[in-house]
Amino acid sequence: MKIAVAGAGAFGTGLAIALAANGPVSLWARDAGDMQTTRENTTRLPSHRLPDDVTVTENTDELFAADTILLAIPTQKLGAWIETHAKALSGKRLIACCKGIDQATLRGPVALIETLVPDAIAAMLTGPSFAADIAKHLPTALTLACSDADEGAYLQSILSTPTLRLYLSHDVIGAELGGALKNVIAIACGVCMGAGFGESARAAVITRGFAEMRRIGATLGADPETLTGLSGFGDLALTCTSDASRNYRFGLSIGAQSDFDPTTTVEGAATAISVTNLAKKHDLDLPICAIVAALSDGSITPDVALATLLSRPLRKE
Repeated sequence: MKIAVAGAGAFGTGLAIALAANGPVSLWARDAGDMQTTRENTTRLPSHRLPDDVTVTENTDELFAADTILLAIPTQKLGAWIETHAKALSGKRLIACCKGIDQATLRGPVALIETLVPDAIAAMLTGPSFAADIAKHLPTALTLACSDADEGAYLQSILSTPTLRLYLSHDVIGAELGGALKNVIAIACGVCMGAGFGESARAAVITRGFAEMRRIGATLGADPETLTGLSGFGDLALTCTSDASRNYRFGLSIGAQSDFDPTTTVEGAATAISVTNLAKKHDLDLPICAIVAALSDGSITPDVALATLLSRPLRKE
């Protein structure tokens, strides 16, 4: 059994550290030299030493030697990366560890894998988690979604660790949507708090945002129970209330009209645009997602966004 992680951002690094509890892990990074020497990801996940069983490499041959590869590559870059390496990925077990909806295709990460590498076993690892917690071996529960029951059970057995508990699901669509949409709602919550709208406003955004998640989930065929679980409401609750969330901090910066590090990946901003396009395609009313898309590209201000939401017709909940 060989396991590898493609992508040495914070989450990919955290997963490699955690999975090393089970045996050797290869961590593929574009610039592996410093990490392999210092045994630390000083840029993305500082102060977390890489175990001896983690080998950092720039060599894709070492990456593709693994039978099981966790793809910790941002969703908006995932499709192009898979296309480039599709031949080498053929027949592998590929687990998407990114959250979002591809803007070009309006597909989730697993759907991208299934389209571009049809003979691969595709799965999704998602749920309420921060990279630093995983790297510290703090108790974390995630959803592992795979449409193939036997392969899902196998992946659950080899990717669970004493502190990383994986719950198996066959609802890939629900897992994809939960992980993607919670980032959009987290941006909206950050805007609320950054602009000083208050905790009550944030609670309303979480509640109505969750309603939007269920609405699009029902349209696209997700199991409602999935969205009430770890990969849906669980991840939503964490991401909308913690300063450790990049999407929440991005929203805070918009609301407070302050600077935000442009090198930080904010999947929710791109996903908001994708979701808005999906809403148009399926004739869905997703006002919070639409407003986050407009806030992210700077076409409206937080005050206008609030006024827009408050001016919507009163109706039953």
